[in-house]
Order: sequence, then structure tokens, then C-alpha cells
Amino acid sequence: MPNVSSSGCARIVASLSGIGGDDTRLQPGEADAPTYARRVSGTARIVVVEDDASVAQLVTLYLRNAGYIVEHAATGQRARALFDEVKPALVVLDLGLPDADGIDLFNELRAQADTPVIALTARAEDTQTVAGLDAGMDDYLTKPFNPRELVSRVRAILRRAAGMPGGGRVLRVGNLSVDPARHEVLVGERAVALRAKEFELLEAFCRQPGMVLTRDRLLEDVWGFAYPGETRTVDVHVKQLRDKLAGADAKIETVWGVGYKLVAPSL
Repeated sequence: MPNVSSSGCARIVASLSGIGGDDTRLQPGEADAPTYARRVSGTARIVVVEDDASVAQLVTLYLRNAGYIVEHAATGQRARALFDEVKPALVVLDLGLPDADGIDLFNELRAQADTPVIALTARAEDTQTVAGLDAGMDDYLTKPFNPRELVSRVRAILRRAAGMPGGGRVLRVGNLSVDPARHEVLVGERAVALRAKEFELLEAFCRQPGMVLTRDRLLEDVWGFAYPGETRTVDVHVKQLRDKLAGADAKIETVWGVGYKLVAPSL
């Protein structure tokens, strides 16, 4: 999908029903409905601060279709209220709001909590962008941007946040344990040395044991949407993981024509 400007957003919103899983996909008529929030209440909450209605709608739908609960604020005043009400796991922040300075709003948020922030900016060389990164913003995208790339960056940042000391947990499937904070893997008592992408791939499996993960989904989550490789890259890394995890009673199984899943040992 090419980068989308605000003028092109409205034309593709209707096509979004095919993105994301069946259980978390936004259903017709559910926009801003309490039923949607209740249905996916176990997922991360994201606040999108964007005054351009078409961009906000597109971003909101893509994030909801990816399984997140999303609240939208078109002004700095509404954003401040949502920061207090929602306690978001992540904020997507337009730096060019009509009633507030984006950097000031970011500093107010960070004074309350260490919430990850992705900035949306009109120009990559914008002084606001530089100031935001210097102030501690986690990432930024320049308009027009690809909404799928935004979703990939959101996933990556939330994954990193979950692995921070004190904020993560050790993932255990059978005698296999993965510690995101320490970047350690054990099979029983045996330490396993993994390369960076092997570790991220294994972590993705351990976070969703028993769930079938498609090659495209793994490629997006682990390598990022912009990764130029083919899905064969996933197959190669899975083979390497299987070899290194010898002795683990949790197994990475192939689901032919679809992808892979990590299967826990039978009791």
C-alpha cells in the first residue's frame, strides 16, 4: 500500500474490513461504540491525537483492526482529558495541533507517565520533530505515511515497552522460558544463545502459544513492514530456532499453507 495523504484517506476507509483478526476487527456501526470497547477490553489502549478528521479516521481504523482499543482527540484540550481517563499504553501525537504545541503536550504527558509516543509531523526536518526526539519521543512518521507502517511501529514499541525491566514478564511454555528484559532463553536449565531476530521470533511465538501466526504477520512483527525480504526469511529463521531449541518440549509446528504455531507439551 502506498503512502496515504489526507485527501486519499476517505477513499480507502471502506476497504479496511479485511485487515486484522476476526475477533478484534472493527464491525460495521461500531465506531466509537461502547460495545467495541467491551469486546476488546483486554488489549492495549491507544490515544490518537490528530486534528485532521480523515487522517484520524484512517489511523483509528487501522489500529482497531490490529486489535487495539483506540480513543481519538482532535484538540490538545481533549487529549489532556483522555490522558487522565484512559491511561494509554501508547499515544500517536500530531505535532501540528491548532490549539496546543505538540512538544508542550508531550512534556505534560511524560510528567504523568512514561508513555511511549509516536509523533506525526508534516516534515522530517521540522524543528518540532527534532525537538520531540531530543525530548524523548519514541518515534515519528512524516505525512503522508503508510498506515500499515504505523501499525508495525506501534507493535514494535509496545513489544519493547513490555520487555523493559520491571515492566515485562518471563514467558514460559513447557520447559522453554524467554526473558525479554534480560534477553535470555532457557531450555530447562540450559541457556540458549540466539541472534537478535531469532530471539524476537521466539518471543512472538511465546506470547501467543497455540495461535497460528502467518509468515506475513511474523515478517511484519519481527522484521518490520518495510523489510524487503520474502517470507522465505521466516522459514530459514524457524529452522534455525528448531535446531537451537533441541530438548524443548514446546515445539514450533508448521501449519501448511498458513504459517507456524508454538505448541505446548501435552499434560
